[in-house]
Amino acid sequence: MNEAVLNLVQGARLTPTQRRIAHCLVQHAAAASYLSAAEVAELAGVSQPSVTRFAMALGHDGYPALRRRLRELTATAGAESADDGNELQRAVRAEMANLDRLAGELADRERIAAAGRLLAASRPLPVLGLRAAAPLASYFAYFAAKVHPDVRVLDDGGSLLTDRLEQAAAAGASALLAFVLPRYPRETFEALREARDAGLTVVAITDSPVSPATEYAELVLPAAVGTGLVFDLHTAPMALAMVVLQAICDASPADTQARLEAFESSAARRQLFLG
Repeated sequence: MNEAVLNLVQGARLTPTQRRIAHCLVQHAAAASYLSAAEVAELAGVSQPSVTRFAMALGHDGYPALRRRLRELTATAGAESADDGNELQRAVRAEMANLDRLAGELADRERIAAAGRLLAASRPLPVLGLRAAAPLASYFAYFAAKVHPDVRVLDDGGSLLTDRLEQAAAAGASALLAFVLPRYPRETFEALREARDAGLTVVAITDSPVSPATEYAELVLPAAVGTGLVFDLHTAPMALAMVVLQAICDASPADTQARLEAFESSAARRQLFLG
């Protein structure tokens, strides 16, 4: 059902308030088609007229028409899922759909290329990922360090996080790559505010085009998170992280080649790998 909501808002030009409403509907996808306009307004922390304007921005006469459309989509999704195997198979197939959607969005190569240029030029390159996003930040940074001279992983919160952001900016950083995934830690957004105050351009890999990260990032790259199991699946965000790393390599091919060759020479000398 959250996929149905995302499909409705995909490509729509929404205000920050309308993005908050869309995000609320995604978060309450199972009940979204049964909520009244007043209930949606209360959940999203907005006024009821804002919910009406949101529905109209999506091409509907009002919120009741949008709710009817959500119910139609819910019924269609339920019929399709009946023949889609057990819950484990459905979770994996949903990840396949997330990857397929990501592949479609990558048709616009300029957005990814722009992210690559911004991040390649940042020396050092801070990479932010807290709680559930921390493993993705570390995974990206492990490989990025082979082609970028100074990658700094920011995966711990607390007062030291602001220190490390300020230190990165003082050392010459111009951009920050942030992994912003549910359940959106408050400290992540505090760090994004600090990053912008320090003059860093924020590139965010997040789960949705209506993610709260859109309020803080100059460039938002969405990749859906799987929600079919007890804990989220991050297949699409991880794939997008490697696509962004490819864009960094493409932004500076000569430096990339030189650094990779230097690493391979060092690895061979030290016999790092068995094969």
